[in-house]
Amino acid sequence: VTVNGAVLRSGTNRFSVNFQCGFDGNNIAFHFNPRFDGGSYVVCNTKHSGSWGPEERKMQMPFTKGMPFEIRFQLQNEAFSVIVNGNYFLRYEHRMAFQKVDTIAIEGMVMVSFIRFQVRMDGTGLFHCPISCHRGWLHFPVSSLPLELPSAPPSSVPYLRVHPACLSPPLPFRTSISGGLYPNRIILVSGSILPTANRFEINLKCGNDIAFHLNPRFCENAVVRNTQINRSWGSEERGLPGCMPFARGQSFMVCIRCDVPCLKVTVNGCHQFDYKHRIRNLLSINQLEVSGDIQLTQVQV
Repeated sequence: VTVNGAVLRSGTNRFSVNFQCGFDGNNIAFHFNPRFDGGSYVVCNTKHSGSWGPEERKMQMPFTKGMPFEIRFQLQNEAFSVIVNGNYFLRYEHRMAFQKVDTIAIEGMVMVSFIRFQVRMDGTGLFHCPISCHRGWLHFPVSSLPLELPSAPPSSVPYLRVHPACLSPPLPFRTSISGGLYPNRIILVSGSILPTANRFEINLKCGNDIAFHLNPRFCENAVVRNTQINRSWGSEERGLPGCMPFARGQSFMVCIRCDVPCLKVTVNGCHQFDYKHRIRNLLSINQLEVSGDIQLTQVQV
């Protein structure tokens, strides 16, 4: 089971992913609980009939507030193995029969963008679940597609429970940039790219004009930048210092910092390019628009 999302900058200072039996949370086979309060560490535990067992603590923190993540939970006969952002993190030996687990519950200071399950359906296949919700519940019947969203969680099939605060916003996403752009203003956009993605775009707009168009295209292995004024596109910019910084199926964070002559753009903490302003009235650039083949986890303007 792979969970993609981002850690929020504020909130309860912890989040959890629980592999549990039933809805009430009284029986949790594996409680994975990163905590930022009183030091940064990760707690693992099991709950039997409402009572917690002894904690196992990993005194390392592979997560950063405000940053995207990918957690892969690999189920083995003896234990869960946990891989965070592609790196092995910990092993948790079973204290409860994993065959009884029928629920995943996620809550706390995270935004979940999507979850992938590897399930057996006439063979082993990989299956991508965008996060959508009805009354806080996503029904995941492994025996039938597409997803069904019932008014109340059924008890007969496996399902996914996601706290409503963890759900990602729908696309296309639009929001105002209060006060427009000005030097040193930063805009952050983070999310996860769908495994079958073709392209997505981030636009900074001035009325009907697009002051800055950021358009990763996976079929062309390019990141296109441009400006549209009076419905006419200018000349494209495509050059990058290295390889394509975005990858299908991976999380990303784009940071756009406004400078006097240009926008400075970093992806996952690495500077990629500068984009000289083509619309000079920066204060008039007051809208952000995100669309395309991604799941959006966080926007900060």
